Amino acid sequence: MKLNGYLMSRDTVIAEVVNSELKIINEELLPFFLRRNSDIESWLENRAIDGHRTNSRLLKKAMRLSNYDDIAVVLKVKAATIIDTYWFKDSSESSLTYEDIVFKENVFDKLALYGDPDSFNYNYSSTPELTNIGSFEKCWRLIDGHWWLYKKGNELERFSELFICEFGKALSLSMAEYELDDDYVRSWDFTNGASVNYEAAEGIVGDNDEYVFNFQAFEEISQEVARQYIVMIYVDTLCFNMDRHTKNYGILRDVQTGKVLELAPNYDNNIALISRGYPKNVERRNDKLVELFFELLNKQPQALKYFKELHLPKLDRTLILKCCKKVQIKVDEEFICSFILNANEQIFRSI
Repeated sequence: MKLNGYLMSRDTVIAEVVNSELKIINEELLPFFLRRNSDIESWLENRAIDGHRTNSRLLKKAMRLSNYDDIAVVLKVKAATIIDTYWFKDSSESSLTYEDIVFKENVFDKLALYGDPDSFNYNYSSTPELTNIGSFEKCWRLIDGHWWLYKKGNELERFSELFICEFGKALSLSMAEYELDDDYVRSWDFTNGASVNYEAAEGIVGDNDEYVFNFQAFEEISQEVARQYIVMIYVDTLCFNMDRHTKNYGILRDVQTGKVLELAPNYDNNIALISRGYPKNVERRNDKLVELFFELLNKQPQALKYFKELHLPKLDRTLILKCCKKVQIKVDEEFICSFILNANEQIFRSI
């Protein structure tokens, strides 16, 4: 089925879509994904909930969407998300406005998060879960007028997410705010109700998560974003975030002008540090992430310059232990200190 309608940002037309072909009207507001690849269908598919999640399948079954493909699923909610203002208006819906389609509730949060059987019987209701991407079971909840993202995980995953939040803030990195809520971690919507647009790095660099390539791409957009990227990768290296990929970091853009504002707050650190158990290589010798970070600094003189210019607090046991104490999940704190400090020593020994 060919798409016909309009790509919107709030009530501003960004592009007309005719037989699935994009006719750009406002290039400044166009998502970076569509600047790089004008395939509107691929853009829509990238906004769909991960069908491999168990609770995703339950959700689609409860909403009678089991036979829908990804595009049809996202179009049920006009391709809207919590974290940006983009949506798709069908050509037959000329009177539809952003206020009509923006999410105002989410009755399927419990079904999406932990497969709540009572929620399975609810009638259809527009839900942000259909465009809540990622591989972990999660949900959006509206609390006192603000959206929170809840995520499922084991105790070590929860500790890693929460600790890295505190550790990143201690190193002056912009971090998504995380906190513990029973057996889940929850994160405040850092776009504050899509007052800014979040776009994943995939829109700029595709699925190439190679550090040098990403740094060069960000440097072309904004030197400040490139500097922030260096800090993010530094923290990823220290905390052994194996899972940094182009769908779990990105940029914030001004809704009105499309201007790139900054790197989005650092988030999605639940497959890092000790989330998969305590690594045996506590000395961090022949550490792949350390090697990759050094390769970035070695191949990009500007990246090395930015790194040396960073005014970071002194990284020592006191700082790390302070971050551990804030999490209130019992772990081997001496291991955490040694693991991080050894990586830091390897980095500075190499530059």
